Amino acid sequence: MNDLFTPPITPKILRPHQAKAMDMLRQSLGMGYKHVVLQAPTGFGKTLVAAKIIQGAYEKGNRVIFTAPAISLIDQSVEAFEAEGIFDIGVMQAQHPRTDPLARVQVASVQTLVRREIPEAALVIVDECHQRFKKIEQMMKDRPDIVFIGLTATPWAKGMGLLWDDLVVPTTIKALIEQEYLSKFRVLAPDVPDLSEVKAQGGDYNEGQAAQVMQGKALMASVVETWLTQGEDRPTLLFGVNCAHAEALCEAFKDAGVASAYVDAFTDNIERNLIERQFRAREIKVVCSVRTLTTGVDWPVSCIIDAAPTKSEILHVQKIGRGLRIQDGSEDLLILDHAGNTLRLGLVTDIHSTALDASKPGERAAGRLKTQKLPKPCARCETLHTGRYCPSCGHERKPVSGVDTIDGELVEVGETRKAPTKSDKQNFWSMALTVDDQRGKGGRMANALYKRKFGVWPKELSDRRIEPDQAFRNYVKSCDIAYANRKNKQGAL
Repeated sequence: MNDLFTPPITPKILRPHQAKAMDMLRQSLGMGYKHVVLQAPTGFGKTLVAAKIIQGAYEKGNRVIFTAPAISLIDQSVEAFEAEGIFDIGVMQAQHPRTDPLARVQVASVQTLVRREIPEAALVIVDECHQRFKKIEQMMKDRPDIVFIGLTATPWAKGMGLLWDDLVVPTTIKALIEQEYLSKFRVLAPDVPDLSEVKAQGGDYNEGQAAQVMQGKALMASVVETWLTQGEDRPTLLFGVNCAHAEALCEAFKDAGVASAYVDAFTDNIERNLIERQFRAREIKVVCSVRTLTTGVDWPVSCIIDAAPTKSEILHVQKIGRGLRIQDGSEDLLILDHAGNTLRLGLVTDIHSTALDASKPGERAAGRLKTQKLPKPCARCETLHTGRYCPSCGHERKPVSGVDTIDGELVEVGETRKAPTKSDKQNFWSMALTVDDQRGKGGRMANALYKRKFGVWPKELSDRRIEPDQAFRNYVKSCDIAYANRKNKQGAL
């Protein structure tokens, strides 16, 4: 009956890296491996690859289970598979309307599998397999006859190599950026927050102690002020340390007049879908969360605010990955790293591995060689980079003893900083004059804004006025906030 009501399906053509992934999977399985991990960076199109794998198994008469790490991803997966002509789908998740135990393809949430008997299948595809779900791993031990294919952008979890036999890596984030499948990015980083007194817990920073550091008044104000001056009014995802921290930042943005929203694991689908629609319509500029939006989110993001320190390369790459898809009207992804993660862990293009960790419980995880050194500041212009020559000023880095330090102001990591043109300066000056007129400052405010922005007084510029754009108004607002904070500090002395 489906054929009577379903429009003709035109299957998508695999991109070269996706076709390569299929070939590498066939080769691995042909070598006798039964548990194979496919590393698929953000924007790789792993759901399409999963659909092609399912389609191949289905056509051979096999039953398939696809497991999703979160309930919110169930319907998204079903829609993606149906778009490729796969309709014999049942859903294992609470009282889902698509429940059909007879369907040969079952899409299941991991949470549901924990509570139910697992149906027969010849193939199980495990999305976000780096999360190491106990139910799945027990199934892998109990059913050596079943083929398991794991999908993840970050196959670096400790002990994965004890159960998974092989890792196939058809491409990398760096290669996808070079091939223009993913967006270029810029990272701006302030001073690294002092985490010396924050204890380790479960391999990462103690959440409560890290939140206490990041909720300091100066850091909270810096997050908002930096976005107002540097964020260019971009659609933004913000990651906080915990719910209280993320909510507090959301309120701080609202207090600054920026339309913002908060999402966590308890946000129901109706509210979350509404926030997504408002975000796509640019009615909401900043969405704050903790980890709920680190996976399975395909929103039009062109700015990431990272305000959550971590020791985890997995979490670091997952967060930045939310903004790496190419967006219309945006030439790159802007990353505002207030947590110092890029300085500690590296640029996401440099975090890579070709082997699974096989350390046993209680053993120290094997260290991985990074493809490049951690970024350090240029001695001349303070741009952070990893190569011999600074990408901004061309200064050659010479070997020196001691420790490099970063002094306060936001600096750019790994990419060239564009020098302002004469046209940029004229537009800024013209908008500054308009605001100065509106506030009756007699030119003093316009001069001060220009000096703060460019470090010099205005010279050889026209006094014509133009209407300020939103980015300029955000800049002025950040200056107002900074001025008010200074006055409050002086009053407290």
